[in-house]
Amino acid sequence: MSSPITTEPPAVGIGSAILSSRRFWFVMAAIVIGLLPMMFSDSYWRTNLIVCAINVLLAVGLDFVLGYAGQLNLGQSAFYGIGAYASTLMIIKLGMPFWLAFACGVLLAGLAGMLLSIFAVRLRGHYLAIASLGFAVITYQILLNWISLTQGPLGIYAIPPPPPLRIPGLPAIEFNNLANLFYLTAGFALLTYMLLDQLVRSPIGETLTAIREDEVSAASLGISCQKWKVLAFAISSAVAGAGGCFYASFVGTLVPDAFFITESFTILAMVIVGGMGTLIGPVLGAILLTVLPELLRGIGDLRLIVYGVSVTLVVLFMPGGMVQAGQRIAARLRRRAAASDTMSQT
Repeated sequence: MSSPITTEPPAVGIGSAILSSRRFWFVMAAIVIGLLPMMFSDSYWRTNLIVCAINVLLAVGLDFVLGYAGQLNLGQSAFYGIGAYASTLMIIKLGMPFWLAFACGVLLAGLAGMLLSIFAVRLRGHYLAIASLGFAVITYQILLNWISLTQGPLGIYAIPPPPPLRIPGLPAIEFNNLANLFYLTAGFALLTYMLLDQLVRSPIGETLTAIREDEVSAASLGISCQKWKVLAFAISSAVAGAGGCFYASFVGTLVPDAFFITESFTILAMVIVGGMGTLIGPVLGAILLTVLPELLRGIGDLRLIVYGVSVTLVVLFMPGGMVQAGQRIAARLRRRAAASDTMSQT
């Protein structure tokens, strides 16, 4: 009687296990955030780093509702503006502390997202896109024309940065310093990414994915699609509101044109170019579409053509975005390595 054939699972190297660990990549991201202001010491690039961090917040927030829940929301600029104006008005007119105003701005943006989703929750596809775009237009018109509250096109000026962070025994951390403000904004963006990553890997993420793939089938399994859509909208709009709070304290000036509907399309482009439904993709897309126009600034108005052509080519030939392109390259390299190993063994 022949002995049974036993197979042992292939040993996984310690290096591979470390590289596949999400904790490892989060630590690497924190290290990169810490090094960037040291690598770029001039105020111009530190300003762009802060803009990158804010755009990352906007992009991952939109990806949560678009890439995972499948809801085409074109009103992200409205929630961005609500967070900025709400926190600023509470600080200037009510004398509220920054972090309390920050929390209220995020909460109000989230509530606005919930209200929009409650009315538009039965809409799908381009109908939902039109409804959310209409909400963005209405919000912009309110910010522009309610002059007694928002100052309209005159703008709100002299918005203070976040207050210094005082740690006993250490010097106060001043956020009028661009490097410190970048650490604050990028650190919050990283924390937000980690929380959203946990959400999409939990049963909540699986439920939203089921709704995205087939809403009718999800409802037949007892999933309350409307409630989960409302939750996705609320989280997405709250994250955009947080970006708006940081934007106001960073720029120091608020005008309605900063939250025009074109901002929604820019955020959407970041998500699509990076790769919807991946979280890391919108991060890459936000960084690319923030830095690329600055790198092309030397060629004048031609940069807009190059920028537009680049985005169009990515959408046409890499519909899955930069993440899909990276996966294809990695798969091709693995196949080539496997083929070379086979050749060497024979």
